[in-house]
Amino acid sequence: MWRAKLITVVSIFISVNTFSQGWYPSGSRSMSMGNASVTNGDVYAFFNNPAALSEVEELQFGLSYENRFLLKELQTQSLACAVPLAKGVLSVGGHVYGYDQFRSYKTGIGYSMKLGEHFMAGVQMNYQGIQLNQNYGSAGKMTAEAGLLFYISDDWNVGVSAFNLGRTELLDESQNSYSDRFSSIMRLGTSYRFSDVFRICAEIEKDLDFKSRVKLGLEYQIIPDFYIRSGFSTNRPEFAFGFSYHFKRIYLDLGSSYDQILGWSPNFSFTYALVK
Repeated sequence: MWRAKLITVVSIFISVNTFSQGWYPSGSRSMSMGNASVTNGDVYAFFNNPAALSEVEELQFGLSYENRFLLKELQTQSLACAVPLAKGVLSVGGHVYGYDQFRSYKTGIGYSMKLGEHFMAGVQMNYQGIQLNQNYGSAGKMTAEAGLLFYISDDWNVGVSAFNLGRTELLDESQNSYSDRFSSIMRLGTSYRFSDVFRICAEIEKDLDFKSRVKLGLEYQIIPDFYIRSGFSTNRPEFAFGFSYHFKRIYLDLGSSYDQILGWSPNFSFTYALVK
């Protein structure tokens, strides 16, 4: 019993202070780069910046998994799909985090499109909530997010993402003694490709209720179809690393982050691209 209570407290602490309540990054590529992911144009942009989904040119499915600090109670499973249309990209997906005593979830649908040769935008509507044990019940609400992606040159881009634009309340004051809102998060990042094989990303993330986080990420292609990555984030310092292998239509990514106090958080993702 004491262990279940401890895990519940840790779960809530992590969801609010590490990832923020309601927003969870996804995809091993992003996680291996310290979650400096606002400019990454893959199917996991569904979780990181809806505008970057405009870069997806083929039907993609993505499955992602993370185990925070090697605790089975702190697992995140994510699923996303990006469908290119005649104009724009339609996306659907969702995630589940936690265990039977504390679980948060999100499911949503989004649309992204190119507004010009160097400018992309995306919007997303989500239904998300928190489910506690049977003594406390559950609650859920609609939230919205949006993103922009600018190409300053062929090698340099800048991304902006805003999560929970309307400051949605999970429980309002009529249901609780205080207002309990999903976090509202602004992220501004950039990436630069120094060559065909080396790319660096930098990002600042601001939760309106907490201090800003600075995140840095590196991506290097050692040989064709094989990549290594590393990253770092501040405000609870966390290191990250990982690697990736592409085999025809399949992308396999594996990595981990490391907190000096709480330890390792391995992650894995699988992507399938249906090439036109």
